[in-house]
Amino acid sequence: MPYLHKNIEPKWQKFWDEKQVFKAVLDTSKPKYYVLDMFPYPSSSGLHVGHPEGYTATDILARYKRARGFNVLHPMGWDAFGLPAEQYALKTGIHPAKTTQEAIDNFRRQLKAIGFSYDWSREIATCDPQYYKWTQFIFTKLHERGLAYQKEVPVNWCPELKTVLANEEVVDGKSERGGHPVFRVPMKQWMLKITDYADRLLKDLDGLDWPESTKELQRNWIGKSTGLQLRFPIEGRSEKLAETLEVFTTRPDTVFGVTFMVVAPEHPIVSRLVTPEHAAAVKTYQELAARKSEISRQEETKEKTGCFTGAYARNPFSGEKVPIWIADYVMMGYGTGAVMAVPAHDERDSAFAKAYHLPIREIELASKDEVIAKAEREGFGKATVQYKLRDWLFSRQRYWGEPFPIVHLDDGSKKALPLDQLPVVLPAVESYEPSGTGESPLSVITDWVRIKDAQTGQMVRRETDTMPGSAGSSWYFFRYCDPRNDSEFCGKEAEKYWMPVDLYLGGPEHAVGHLLYARFWTKVLFDAGLVTHDEPFKRLVHQGMILGEDGEKMSKSRGNVINPDQVIQQYGADTLRLYEMFMGPLERDKPWSTSAIEGVYRFAQRTWRVFLDDSDNKLFSDVEPTAEDLKITHKTIKKVTEDIEGLRFNTAISQMMIFINHMTKLSVRPRACLRPFVQLLNPFAPHLAEELWEVLGEKASLTTEAWPQFDSALAKDDLITIAVQVMGKTRGMVEIEPGAAQEAVEGAAKEIPQVAAQLAGKSIKKVIFVKDKILNFVVG
Repeated sequence: MPYLHKNIEPKWQKFWDEKQVFKAVLDTSKPKYYVLDMFPYPSSSGLHVGHPEGYTATDILARYKRARGFNVLHPMGWDAFGLPAEQYALKTGIHPAKTTQEAIDNFRRQLKAIGFSYDWSREIATCDPQYYKWTQFIFTKLHERGLAYQKEVPVNWCPELKTVLANEEVVDGKSERGGHPVFRVPMKQWMLKITDYADRLLKDLDGLDWPESTKELQRNWIGKSTGLQLRFPIEGRSEKLAETLEVFTTRPDTVFGVTFMVVAPEHPIVSRLVTPEHAAAVKTYQELAARKSEISRQEETKEKTGCFTGAYARNPFSGEKVPIWIADYVMMGYGTGAVMAVPAHDERDSAFAKAYHLPIREIELASKDEVIAKAEREGFGKATVQYKLRDWLFSRQRYWGEPFPIVHLDDGSKKALPLDQLPVVLPAVESYEPSGTGESPLSVITDWVRIKDAQTGQMVRRETDTMPGSAGSSWYFFRYCDPRNDSEFCGKEAEKYWMPVDLYLGGPEHAVGHLLYARFWTKVLFDAGLVTHDEPFKRLVHQGMILGEDGEKMSKSRGNVINPDQVIQQYGADTLRLYEMFMGPLERDKPWSTSAIEGVYRFAQRTWRVFLDDSDNKLFSDVEPTAEDLKITHKTIKKVTEDIEGLRFNTAISQMMIFINHMTKLSVRPRACLRPFVQLLNPFAPHLAEELWEVLGEKASLTTEAWPQFDSALAKDDLITIAVQVMGKTRGMVEIEPGAAQEAVEGAAKEIPQVAAQLAGKSIKKVIFVKDKILNFVVG
């Protein structure tokens, strides 16, 4: 019979499920390999074809490592709390718990249909009370160690919607929903003191096997600066102004070039600085600045705006009097919230000076060390180290999130709840509308908020804010190690054996969010003696993006989203897996091509026909392989093995295509060559491989079969050189076996950096191929 993926794939998925083939069991006699995907947020729209790219890559590694004798942990779960579910609930009236569970069920169905070898017995969801019990427990440890505190910080308040909005819900100073004005107002928020770990987070990057670009993003985000903390005396008009304006500068050598000072509009000193004649203008400017998001205020391209306060400061070095302005490009959260402006040596200061006709003074730079020494000697400054990193704003005035394990006492104090009172379960409510005061919707649920303290018997008030979506994702990799443990967030033996994650794969957009927060929480748990490793992810890899056929990012609005369900229906899951790995290097962005996936589907069919004809006659036997047969077999084992280790999945597939082309030419195929080939195919196309393993008459499970070995002498290459062109211009050369198929040459060609650069973001319209001579990409 022909290759029928609709029969084969459900058969093996059922077998894997029923036999729990991929269940991981702690076994200290075997080396472990923990391979992890960044778990998805389960949206109602389900997966699109971009999602399986990274999942397929990790699944190839998981299956390969099992065959190499490793005890593999390869789990999956759901980052299930978050803003989208609550927004959808407010729009439709459907409870977020219901829509989230429906989305999880759909995602699970889709992932199982692609044949990923996850240990589903370890499945977790961050919205499950048995999971967030431990998120709450970890928060109590942060609180216990003085790393969780409350302070007033600016939030996005929309009077019309009567709620606090997240940054992503604010567009140009207005609410995304309804277009209503939004203001920045102070509100008490929970903060996590990640700044206490700034130096360790920075130093420990050096020991990580991560992309250098990601490490550099974290270095810049942490932003260590060595400089001078300097106090400028304020020119007083009364005793209340007998104070100083403190700044931090990394360029003390420019202090003689200061021509004005700039203070953040929200700085508390502004009310004491402003003179009566400038009060109205300053108030108006503060109100305008309050409507802008921090992102908007930091944009370098925006025209600089500000307002003079009427006050002056005195340069402690030159004695010169300089005016004090407020401007929204300076923010309270960075440094001291005030800067000494040196327009001749700073682009932002220069733009501001030009806008307001302030002096720009060229100076001869002073010696930095001498300036610092003088400031320290005369008592108006000191050498110091500062970090750009700010404490993590950790509370949300939302319903759909983890409740804080905190109660407030009538005397104004607060305390964390002990483990035996966790989890604090999110109450099941019919309404999760905003409270109208800026507080969380939980604040109006009186019988949930006011409770009797189990220890003292006194009435206390629960904390009504909820944690951000990033809370549950900051430690989930520990829970996978021991997901059903009800007495510990992760048992010590399990944590010591499985952690750290050996390979973590996900998008680069999480570089300064999730990846930084996960490192912080891991270090806190390590310091608390609860884990044995202070870094969670040994190796990190970012997959590229799969673009639409138009070369643009897939999105509903562009109408270029491709549903994997449709691809599986037409071509099968194995073809989807093979195609996504064959598209090009894992780390690069690649446009989807329907015509190209058809080529990969033909490869799957050709592979099937090497083993069986359409009448189910076997086309292989125990015939002795020729020297040429052995050579191509051992070269394929070597190439696929090395390419999997190097995550070069596209060229591994190219080599398997070469093998199949060779076997297709033979009237009878040696079983001794086909058997190891099926093992090589298994990580990439597991359903097809399992079926062919059965066709070969094998009885043992393919999953546990040892990976084939190659003979180095037989695997030695005899290669020819083929020129690779883009639009008729030679961009590189490919060394490959004589007679290599077009697909194999294409795969190798796309690995050449110069070729990849020419193809980036473009659609391949046509490929001209002359065997053993030339390959030319025609792009548009």
